Amino acid sequence: MIEIRDLHKSFGSQKVLNGVNMTIMDKEVVTIMGKSGCGKSVLIKHIIGLLRPDSGKVLIDGVDITVLDMKELDTVREKLGVLFQGGALFDSMTVFGNVAFQLKEKTKLSRGEVRDRVIQALEDVGLKGIGKKYPDELSGGMKKRVALARALITEPAIVLFDEPTTGLDPIITSSIHRLIMTTHEKYGYTAVVISHEVPGIFDITSRVAMLHKGEIVEYAPPDEIRNSSSPVVRQFITGSLEGPIESLD
Repeated sequence: MIEIRDLHKSFGSQKVLNGVNMTIMDKEVVTIMGKSGCGKSVLIKHIIGLLRPDSGKVLIDGVDITVLDMKELDTVREKLGVLFQGGALFDSMTVFGNVAFQLKEKTKLSRGEVRDRVIQALEDVGLKGIGKKYPDELSGGMKKRVALARALITEPAIVLFDEPTTGLDPIITSSIHRLIMTTHEKYGYTAVVISHEVPGIFDITSRVAMLHKGEIVEYAPPDEIRNSSSPVVRQFITGSLEGPIESLD
């Protein structure tokens, strides 16, 4: 579903991605982890097409999006749903309006069809009956659930999760992980998750990619990551200050 080939990206003299290679299979859940500032969000932005690489390719379902014009890119983006780190809800819109936004803008569904789809999406994320509330009336966890409902409303083939549990307590974090698992089972999407939540994220992911100094240093199932001999991986999953990962940016 997603193939990244020798991806390079620099900002001025700062090398952020240094030959990233990875393949994500259809309906797979893959987690990308690494220290803050290592390039995880930059990698996600390339998959969305918000950034163009200095060199390399990003293929979505066989199409290299790095060479597409804006109209062609928008067509590919119709396959994507994104849960942004902060939720990115529209404060001036109700929950219903936020979730319905893409359907109203991108489809010709009737008002009744839009209503039914939104109600179902909110039920799928455990938020039945809150459509009239505004984002500032919601807890952090509820905002993430609304954002997930909005990401799923068009039934995308791929959903990208940019640190979906940032700022949430451990209990809410576990509930969001469970929600990713249950919605993945229902909708059958391919998922790419950026997360620091070790080891909790291992329970819902097929494979884990460790990004370090712009490269994927290990890409394997969770059990192999847990037992990895890589000093980078070992330091990250144990939280040790000693090792190749610098403790300060």
